Amino acid sequence: MSQTLPVFPWRCAPDGYATYRQLRAMGLRPGGQDVAAVIERPRRRRGPLVAYLYRIELAKPVRPMTAAKRAALARANAAQRRCPGCGIDRDYRIPRSLGVCAWCADAPAALAA
Repeated sequence: MSQTLPVFPWRCAPDGYATYRQLRAMGLRPGGQDVAAVIERPRRRRGPLVAYLYRIELAKPVRPMTAAKRAALARANAAQRRCPGCGIDRDYRIPRSLGVCAWCADAPAALAA
């Protein structure tokens, strides 16, 4: 048996509901609860844009970042900054569209000239 979610117009959600980002700003997470309601924002051309709402009283506190998670996140970010072409750690994430840093992406064009 499927239940339909309550749909509220833009900026008219009742108290007690929050979006995922609003929950995070409060230091909370949905905590496994299902979506409780939907907000529809009108759009002119492609139909409505929706945002999912969760019940604030069912939300749980955000889990604290452990030292192991912090270290894993630092390693993952460092890996995304290291260019596979030249092996240099750049100060930015390597664009996935290029696959290498901007210097290596421009190198073949510079050699051809």
